[in-house]
Amino acid sequence: MAILQPVHRHIGLGCRAQRCIPRIVCSAATPADAPPTKNKPKGEKPKKEPKAKQAQSASSPDEIRAVRIQKVEDLRKAGMEPYAYRFDRSHYTTELQEQYKELAPGAVAEGEVKVAVAGRVMAKRVMGKLAFLSLRDDRGQIQLYVEAAALDGACGEGAFERLKTQVDVGDIVGAQGGVKRTEKGELSVAATKLEVLTKSLLPLPDKWHGLTDVEKRYRQRYVDMIVTDDTRRTFRARSRIVSTIRRCLEDKGFLEVETPVLESVAGGADARPFVTYHNTLQRSLTLRIATELHLKRMVVGGFERVFELGRIFRNEGVSSRHNPEFTSVELYQAYADYTDMMDLTEELIRACANTVCGGTKVEYQGVELDFGSPFRRVTMAELVREATGLDIMDYEQAPGGDAGLAAAKEAAAAALKEKAPSDVRRKALAKVAAAPSVGHVLNECFEALCEGSLVQPTFVLEHPTAISPLAKPHRAKPGVTERFELFIAAREHANSFSELTDPLEQRRRFEAQFAEHKAAVEAAAAAKAAAGEDAGSKPDDDDTPYEVAVDYDFLTALEYGMPPTGGLGIGVDRLVMLLTNSPSIRDVIPFPLMKN
Repeated sequence: MAILQPVHRHIGLGCRAQRCIPRIVCSAATPADAPPTKNKPKGEKPKKEPKAKQAQSASSPDEIRAVRIQKVEDLRKAGMEPYAYRFDRSHYTTELQEQYKELAPGAVAEGEVKVAVAGRVMAKRVMGKLAFLSLRDDRGQIQLYVEAAALDGACGEGAFERLKTQVDVGDIVGAQGGVKRTEKGELSVAATKLEVLTKSLLPLPDKWHGLTDVEKRYRQRYVDMIVTDDTRRTFRARSRIVSTIRRCLEDKGFLEVETPVLESVAGGADARPFVTYHNTLQRSLTLRIATELHLKRMVVGGFERVFELGRIFRNEGVSSRHNPEFTSVELYQAYADYTDMMDLTEELIRACANTVCGGTKVEYQGVELDFGSPFRRVTMAELVREATGLDIMDYEQAPGGDAGLAAAKEAAAAALKEKAPSDVRRKALAKVAAAPSVGHVLNECFEALCEGSLVQPTFVLEHPTAISPLAKPHRAKPGVTERFELFIAAREHANSFSELTDPLEQRRRFEAQFAEHKAAVEAAAAAKAAAGEDAGSKPDDDDTPYEVAVDYDFLTALEYGMPPTGGLGIGVDRLVMLLTNSPSIRDVIPFPLMKN
């Protein structure tokens, strides 16, 4: 379509502030969007309705939509297409703002400057023979300054009147004209031609109240993006964070690879998978819960530095910090260990903070986080000892086997009853009572008593072997592994090991994990049977035991030999939350999964 058709090709005036689709707050329609009134007999005065009722009636979403659809039909009857094929834009709004930043108030750009801009109309004011439209594009905003004489002179008599009645807030338009700065200092395109490129049928939320229903913001994210500057900034920041991670790793010689999303065996993490079925192959498959095992296969194959930025799927709960579909970066470096991964983690997070926030001190929910200083490094056992006075792992070395586990449970339960916050105490006590090992007891105490206090960046080291089936045993301390998790603002943000490369030990751990899950599933089934419940009578929840499978092909790969390797996984969504000061993971995922 040719640039900037005359105004007689345009359609409908919208409301500057309208009520729109349910639970998106807008104010009443302006007259151009108001439905037509029925003619009254002569001499009969129309009945006055309360103002609130008038506003509600005039702003019915169905009525507004009907008015705008009529404008579309009117435009087409006049031989004009309200949904253009293309538009030749000469400048983005930010380019004009930068190019003419020195233009003085009241001045007009020198020469025969003609520019073409395009974007969405976000506001509109008409004052006699002048109209002001606020135009926003992908990069910024600028004012369209429209004089009746200029528009009528370029497009024909009546063009300005049609503009007044036929351009809606929310329409996407293209405009052409010169550049000036108003007496009040507003840089403007003095439009002499204007074309509606896309006619909006639904009005935008009210400028002052916006999307008051938070859930509606997530469900109709496209509307949220249109009207909320912070939302657009968040997703731009997300893109820059991902780009920074990718660039940093590539600069260090890492190769980006892609591994399967559909897997025969869900491995690399202890999480419930989504299960699907392949009709042609006639076999069940799972969506991946981690990229770990295939990336390690790449290392076995001779790729010494590999990473993948990709989607992970876990059939688990939804909360402010959990989404069933999320993004992680997972990487593996041959001839490195978990201490190298700590250094790399600090470097990556500092680079992202500098890129998005312009420095290493970042405010998150009222707390200043310092990414510039070396991150604290402390063992899980030390943190639990600080909180309880107990050396939980000592019970693992106690004679008597099961007696040591029982003693650890008793001591931990006493500490939890005394010190655990009330909102987590009951669940923590139940988990300790069911713990199959002393290592599990230590982990439950850490989660209940210590996680919430880890605000500044902290590497928590030396996780128990029992909860770390893919990590190498600590080279000097029995019962724990060379593993760390990074906690910031009381949330886990990264997980890393010196990777287990002994295929026989890996087989033993996988089979022990399989037996542990199988026993839990059988115990849960027996409990249901004892209670007279059918096995499938209640839907699974996050605490329902589930079966796992052993990835024997991965064990075969290990038997060919994997070099000493350090591995690292970082949750991208949570990192974006930190660096954009977003309280919920759904704020940083463009289209989060929602309940029906």
